[in-house]
Amino acid sequence: MNRQIGQRTLLFPNRPRVIGCASIVAGAEAEGPLGTGFDRAEADDTFGEDSFEKAERRFFTETVVLACRKSGLAVSDLSALLGGDLLNQIVTANYAARDLNVPFLGLYGACSTMSESLLLGSVLVDAGFRSPVACVACSHFSTAERQYRYPLEMGTTSPPTAQRTVTGAGCLLLADTLPPEARYRRIRVAAATLGTVVDLGVNDIGNMGAAMAPAACDTILQHLSDMGCSPADYDRIVTGDLGTHGSEMLKELCRENGVDLSERHFDCGAEIYASSQNYNCGGSGCGCSAVVLAGHLLPLLESGELRRILFLATGALMSTTTVQQGETIPGIAHAIVLEHTEGGNL
Repeated sequence: MNRQIGQRTLLFPNRPRVIGCASIVAGAEAEGPLGTGFDRAEADDTFGEDSFEKAERRFFTETVVLACRKSGLAVSDLSALLGGDLLNQIVTANYAARDLNVPFLGLYGACSTMSESLLLGSVLVDAGFRSPVACVACSHFSTAERQYRYPLEMGTTSPPTAQRTVTGAGCLLLADTLPPEARYRRIRVAAATLGTVVDLGVNDIGNMGAAMAPAACDTILQHLSDMGCSPADYDRIVTGDLGTHGSEMLKELCRENGVDLSERHFDCGAEIYASSQNYNCGGSGCGCSAVVLAGHLLPLLESGELRRILFLATGALMSTTTVQQGETIPGIAHAIVLEHTEGGNL
């Protein structure tokens, strides 16, 4: 079977299995409309640590441990850990990998990290190189604010287009076989479309949705072209964290190219918080799509309520230095096809 179709889409003939997942969030995320789906909610976002950076590391580590436990595995059973975060030199993932002591591939795709980890993890599993593997992404509101914007103590007002960085971590386990105790038995990865970096000139760090929407549009259009399908072939086309403003921009960009997403689109950032929480355009951060996928979407796929989704985490590839130098903000999005299969032993 050809493992590539079209320009940028990979097919996985062995269809790696999703055998487990976990999500841990903080209080703000637990209070949102998807809150009951997450495995754990930490009322104290310091996680008992003496810095927010150490707390973020705990979110990452504890989520991997929990995903393994839910699947009947020990952390030592993992053959690879693929993950990242938003902080400089992905220090959250690096230190977590040190503590977990698992072969590690550190990834930085900004908020696209969850789909990047799933894409690469699926390649490793499908080709028979590694199994099982853990795919993880994590972010923390307070560490991101300190690095990218302003210290919390300043009480800076956010613009209407801004989004709140999600505090939380999500982990998916991929494997070529089903462990006896695996709770997830009916979800497989069928395909993935690699993203390209797209930059339409947005330079407003308070409007990440606008910076990422063009990349999401580019990947969706390429995926549909490569696969010869339409949005109607998916129950949901899921973007990571465009928020309400970026979601509208995505749908308009797709309409201009003859594709109507209005009946299928779901954005993790737009859905994770309630409007009453007053977080402007919604959630962001690489933990956003990770926790919504693990805590909300996968249970729907496992039950068969959703049969097929296209999942695109979306990333803004800037740094504090490039922003200060007046650079524009490139975006990227990778797409993953997740499918429900009948029968737990297929």
